[in-house]
Amino acid sequence: MRAPYIHIVNLGCSKNLVDTERIYGDFLTAGFRMAEHPDLANLVVVNTCGFIEAAKEESVNEVLERIAHRKRGQKVVVAGCLSQRYRADLALEIPEVDLWAGTYKPGELVEMVKEAGWKMQPECSSVERIPRVLTTASHFAYVKVSEGCDRVCSFCAIPGIRGKHISSTADEVVGEIRDLSEAGVKEAILIAQDLTYWGKDLGPGHSLAGLLKRILSETDIEWLRLTYAYPQFIDDSLLELMATESRICAYLDMPLQHGSERMLKAMRRGHNREGLRELLNRIRVSVPNIALRTTFLVGFPGETEDDFKELMELVEESRFERLGGFTYSPEEGTHGFSLPDPVDPDLAQDRLSRLMARQSEISLEQNEAKVGHVLTVLVDNVAEGHSHRFDARTEHDAPEVDNSVQIMEGDAEPGAFVKVRIVGATEYDLEAVVVE
Repeated sequence: MRAPYIHIVNLGCSKNLVDTERIYGDFLTAGFRMAEHPDLANLVVVNTCGFIEAAKEESVNEVLERIAHRKRGQKVVVAGCLSQRYRADLALEIPEVDLWAGTYKPGELVEMVKEAGWKMQPECSSVERIPRVLTTASHFAYVKVSEGCDRVCSFCAIPGIRGKHISSTADEVVGEIRDLSEAGVKEAILIAQDLTYWGKDLGPGHSLAGLLKRILSETDIEWLRLTYAYPQFIDDSLLELMATESRICAYLDMPLQHGSERMLKAMRRGHNREGLRELLNRIRVSVPNIALRTTFLVGFPGETEDDFKELMELVEESRFERLGGFTYSPEEGTHGFSLPDPVDPDLAQDRLSRLMARQSEISLEQNEAKVGHVLTVLVDNVAEGHSHRFDARTEHDAPEVDNSVQIMEGDAEPGAFVKVRIVGATEYDLEAVVVE
């Protein structure tokens, strides 16, 4: 029979996206082909997210959508975090799903499909194993350096879903980035549940700084970006490397979650307010050009207006270049689920709105200060149908979540580094022209 087609609907974070790309690799190795749209696929996989209530609702709605619109003979498979967490309950509620799977394990889903006995087994498979299929633009890729998490943050269900922290070996990470670089990828974005914990389970002598040194010496990757960094293991060796190695983006994604002493303790974050302030100052001094991205959680049980005020004071003091926020979602199986004094959802949303309104003002001030500067940017795509010609990013911006540079004049091409002069600014975008 001719090769069947697979389409994967990815939901959730970039770590889930890497799993989706690996699932594609497994199925293409097994002889399947990729379908651009679910309507064209024999097999549709929904790779779900189960982090917070909004993500769970999105995942369930997507599953129901796929079932409602599946064509004759098409099979729908549900995988990922939500399925891992609630598989038995969901199977009862949505019996129309053909197969339920959990979080990614190499080759597991292919074997499950084979064992199901559906009439979609290809006649031949690939001669070589395909580790993953990039679904991002071809010039950047996410590289997952570990799986799981050993933290006990009281709001987070991820350790219960993904399990304990397991680091990929340095050889595995370096080999993957080398392959990506040889395939034309310019930017490798390192991701994990806890990036700075990398190597702690591999024995003495392993550290994130050591891993980065190996990547720099053994690959030609042009940009390395660090995301999901827990504050505890951001040490001087890492900061010194970031300050001296131009291929490491002057960018650090470090979710802090709160700025109140009481809330940090209630959230079981393992550090205090003064410790965070000292760390933020040390980072700024060590890497003067750095852009700090963080995330804050508001509305956690027991949060008072004074707690929120302390959070806003930290935002004013630290002036983060990039900031995101979300309201608390009570998650079964976490310590926070049973805590008293819940915050009214409307009040939590009001606090989030105030936080993001102030951040938009800070971001505008920082962007306006860049007008007239010449910066190096990585071009992401042609901005068809817009007032500008290209979308690009500085080293201070991760794709999809951060600011963009809109190139108004000049020639460029996606995946290329170009120099631009900043000529305008809004809260979250810069306008630029290519410097000849």
